[in-house]
Amino acid sequence: MSAYLNAVGSAVPDHDIHAAFLDWARARVDGRSARLFDRMADRSGIAHRWSILPRTETGASPVAEDGFYAAETLPGTAARMALYADHAPHLAIAAIDALRAQVALDGITHLVVASCTGFVAPGIDQIIARRIGLSPTVERLLVGFMGCYAAVVALRSARHIVRSEPGARVLVVTVELSTLHLQAVSAIEPLLAMLQFGDGAAAALVTGDAHGFALEAPFATTLEDSDHLIRWDITDSGFAMHLSGEVPGRIATAIADPAFRDVASGGHPPESVDAWAVHAGGRSILDAVEHALHLSPDALAASRAVLAENGNMSSATLMFVLERLLAGPPVARGVALAFGPGLAAEGFGFRSAP
Repeated sequence: MSAYLNAVGSAVPDHDIHAAFLDWARARVDGRSARLFDRMADRSGIAHRWSILPRTETGASPVAEDGFYAAETLPGTAARMALYADHAPHLAIAAIDALRAQVALDGITHLVVASCTGFVAPGIDQIIARRIGLSPTVERLLVGFMGCYAAVVALRSARHIVRSEPGARVLVVTVELSTLHLQAVSAIEPLLAMLQFGDGAAAALVTGDAHGFALEAPFATTLEDSDHLIRWDITDSGFAMHLSGEVPGRIATAIADPAFRDVASGGHPPESVDAWAVHAGGRSILDAVEHALHLSPDALAASRAVLAENGNMSSATLMFVLERLLAGPPVARGVALAFGPGLAAEGFGFRSAP
């Protein structure tokens, strides 16, 4: 029994905060750090990042004088979670509407939701299910706090459901509001980490109907002694992201190991893969994967385009990449790959339906 990713819909807010963040962050550093920040920002490959945070009455950004982050002491976690409860379901439903424009969403039997940037109870899965009118009998699964590779986990779970229940119609949703977690820091490493992240949501339909991408065998592995490299610390002023500058190098070193490379390429020689859906965690991470696997310069074009237009949207990012690939030429052998806290690599193979 095969499971198919029939279609993907995506959504981002309409507030581009990338330039405003660059100005805010640059003002917090000086000397060599300022020059390093400017250089890394110029090389980031990011042109836009979107936020659910509203513009001010004067049309300015959240870091302006009358913005959400205006005060010397930034808003607490409770205020940020209140915004998550309001805006995460709304953005998720916008992605579901984009999916509905492509495929019928009647008869949904299961809902799988992934998110790591907020908490609310009843869960966001229940809120979404109620607002879009799903039956109370729909089975729900909430994938929480797994970070950037959670889309793999959500789609893998959908695949398992369809393979065990051939008539299942699984709605998969990823939604992340990373811009809720700005931190008042001046150290260069966390500023460069925050430079990567934006808000976004994606929705997908996974069924046994043979169109879209067939979801093939999943894989997962974790690097030894790497759990300190990517983490979220929950603080009284939001979730503090720690993204070590060592991550791209560790990924490149790991992929150079034939055993890890065999896992990360889904068990296929990299040269035999004609479509790569790699989580756009940052330009340096995409460079590390490209160089370590000896890929052609255009192999990660879809990932780089998503990064340029949206930044890193945590779990939603990989879904945006798959959406682009679904709109492209047929895929004989594809590999989806994402990295996240652990440091873990998770993914699956895929191919176009007959």
